Amino acid sequence: MSTIEQIAAALQGYDPQALAATSVNQFLARLVSPVAESETLGVFDALDRVLAEDVVSPISVPPHDNSAMDGFAFDGAQLAPGQPLMLQLAEGTAWAGKAWAGSAGAGECVKIMTGAIMPAGTDTVVPLEFVRVDGGQLTVPADAVRRGDNRRLLGEDLMAGRPALARGQTLGPAALGLIASLGLPTVRVFRRLKVAYFSTGDEILSLGDAPREGAVYDSNRYTVFGLLSRLGIEVIDMGVVRDEPAALEAAFRQAARAADAIITSGGVSMGEADHTKAMMKQLGDVAFWRIAMRPGRPMAVGRITEAGKSSILFGLPGNPVAVMVTFLAFVRPALQRMMGCRESDPVLLKAHSAEPLRKKPGRTEYQRGIVSREADGTLRVRTTGNQGSGVLRSMALANGLIVLHHGQGNVAVGDEVDVMMFDGVI
Repeated sequence: MSTIEQIAAALQGYDPQALAATSVNQFLARLVSPVAESETLGVFDALDRVLAEDVVSPISVPPHDNSAMDGFAFDGAQLAPGQPLMLQLAEGTAWAGKAWAGSAGAGECVKIMTGAIMPAGTDTVVPLEFVRVDGGQLTVPADAVRRGDNRRLLGEDLMAGRPALARGQTLGPAALGLIASLGLPTVRVFRRLKVAYFSTGDEILSLGDAPREGAVYDSNRYTVFGLLSRLGIEVIDMGVVRDEPAALEAAFRQAARAADAIITSGGVSMGEADHTKAMMKQLGDVAFWRIAMRPGRPMAVGRITEAGKSSILFGLPGNPVAVMVTFLAFVRPALQRMMGCRESDPVLLKAHSAEPLRKKPGRTEYQRGIVSREADGTLRVRTTGNQGSGVLRSMALANGLIVLHHGQGNVAVGDEVDVMMFDGVI
């Protein structure tokens, strides 16, 4: 396990007072590692869980050559370019779930339903609507099909003994269906990650507290709860912790014992004269950063160890939008790595800016945006207006973050920008 100092030494150009956003993710990739424990769950219980091992197919899918549609099966070698084909209709029908007895000889065809096993002697299916049937005689029009058309091959989807799903994949609805299609009643997944969270500060009110001058109601606990829940994480809500050394120490120690990771909001700015940073330093191996980004900037990361157990610490800013942006940009990818997810770069959408955007090179900016589709099919994005880091309503209005990269300058109307979409994330 590398120390914060060792990780920092391995990063080229590491500067905690002006850390590039890309360097933050590189640092966190070295700091965190996947949980080791796993469990076996029934398919219905495995939605959104992360595979702890490859799912190897015990069968071939499909298990036999079968028809892709309702029609007539025959030997496609009899087809000739530009010529209709006359076939004699054999008795009976090939139904799905039951093999058709017998085989089709030269000049014969068999009526077949979708999913039915291809009868012996056939390799092509002509759809019902393509043919003319006169008594027991069937005519396939010239060039209506080619040999092998409308036939699904044995193992076309999966071959027995090969991986169907890979370790680290998050199980969505399609994956659950795939596992069930293989006849597998259970699947091995990583255990749920446990994350403890609390807000800090004497100015923070909990819901139900009476309003008082200079105090604000805590919103960060609820947004972070939602963000963590969307990841399928077990959330340990520790409420609001006052800016008192004894209370902070007790909260950090309790969180470290109970959780794989700890998230706090507030108390990490360079100029703040509270006890949160001091307690982080006292109890853990922690780095304090000023990130070249907007909104955000202050952030603390490291480890807190209690009773021989180490938990990853993410100390986020106090402003509501800054909390959400730093979570999405940095904490979410780190937690996914801890969950055992396969690593992948975020997928950013390209959209044309509907307005000029002011931007200074040398920092990454995340502006709240609303993406829409124009009549011509192009995607356009506009900001939500006021981009202050305390304007939480702007996050509620937005459907994505406009990502203006570190070296990027001003954006003109019509320029393409990257957007981190919220759909499925928050």
